Amino acid sequence: MVKWVSSILLKLSLMLSLALVALANSGDFHLFYFVQQWLGSYCDQHAEKCCYPPSGKPPADFSIEGLWPYFNDGSFPYNCGGGNFNEALLKPMQDSLRREWPSFTCPQIGRKFWVHEWNKHGTCSKTVLGEVAYFQAALNLKNKVRLLQALGNAGIRPNNQLYSLKAVKEAIARGTGFHPWVVCNKNSQGISQIWQVAMCVDRTGTRLINCPFVPKGQGDCKSQIKFPAFY
Repeated sequence: MVKWVSSILLKLSLMLSLALVALANSGDFHLFYFVQQWLGSYCDQHAEKCCYPPSGKPPADFSIEGLWPYFNDGSFPYNCGGGNFNEALLKPMQDSLRREWPSFTCPQIGRKFWVHEWNKHGTCSKTVLGEVAYFQAALNLKNKVRLLQALGNAGIRPNNQLYSLKAVKEAIARGTGFHPWVVCNKNSQGISQIWQVAMCVDRTGTRLINCPFVPKGQGDCKSQIKFPAFY
């Protein structure tokens, strides 16, 4: 009896796993999160793994972290497969990707970062955006969502000072017209600092929208957060 029940449970678990995989591959996601990150905070957290791209230290700005599809319950699909990465297709936008979507890991992984993002996230939106459209959408959004400018207009600058989380969110909302989701990490002294900023985007990857939910598994910020200098 115990073996029979265990067998049934195993089959049900397998069926559920297959159903979830099918859902992830269906492209039936609700929206995108367009995520940018701040190099100063990344390097504070990963000092031994922080390297500049081959082109050298980039200008002070937020850079693209990813364009991630989400379901309407706050969970997200990943590694949906069926979308082989073709680097040749991205050649016309390669300079823009190197500038706006660089990798800061050591050793430098360069294009592998784009491959990773496409395989993990892009393949789950391929029914809406093909490879070229996916990366172009992220670049277009970067030009639209100017975080450093929005923060600077409110007197919030990367000067190692503490700012209220509320003020940071309000500044970005004023500058973009939409409320952000701010993710923090901690530096070596345990101080909460601005790391990633996510904006919600519709399924076409072109239009900013108000976020209907908080993404699962994201880090919390303290009421006062540091804006570290750009390394």
